[in-house]
Amino acid sequence: MEADFWHTRWENMQIGFHEGDVNRMLAAHIGALGLKPGARIFLPLCGKTRDIAWLLAQGYRVAGAELSDIAVRQLFEELGTVPEITDHGTLRAYAAPGVTVFAGDIFALTPDLLGSVDAIYDRAALVALPPDMRTRYTTHIVALTATAPQLLITFEYDPAIMAGPPFCVTFDEVNRHYATQYRITTLANLDVPGGLKGVCPAREMALHLTPL
Repeated sequence: MEADFWHTRWENMQIGFHEGDVNRMLAAHIGALGLKPGARIFLPLCGKTRDIAWLLAQGYRVAGAELSDIAVRQLFEELGTVPEITDHGTLRAYAAPGVTVFAGDIFALTPDLLGSVDAIYDRAALVALPPDMRTRYTTHIVALTATAPQLLITFEYDPAIMAGPPFCVTFDEVNRHYATQYRITTLANLDVPGGLKGVCPAREMALHLTPL
């Protein structure tokens, strides 16, 4: 999936993947991460998700990475805050109290620039990437966050019915990518109401990844 694909989606506001409220799996299972108030949570490929506002309201700090400047600007507009903007090579950091989002290629983000995080919440990153990018992504996430624990949301469905994104990412595939670094536990496996995009029966999984 090339960067131009996502830039075009945001330019044309073709963002059916954007949820208008907090994700049900996040609200139900954030407690599994065992985080203390003020913990810093990293959201890769975060878009302008409402999950960020929800996490801030729960007393957490948030770091994000998002390809599209449009998405990041809209995120801060919807948060009702004006960010401080700084450039770091090919990345641009938007920062306000409690939240920093890096706009640009996530693979350009370094551990030093990101800073330490206490957990990862991946709702829209792994499932947004085609199979040939997932090994690079998961390897990068582990190195970027020093193997921070994860709440990972994936979908299982018949790819013959619908082409992603979001792509079908099974438990077995998650295990192939992460089993050498994490113990993987299924927290929930539920039907997607109405199916993905209203056309494809699917299951939504919440997985807890605990560092070994």
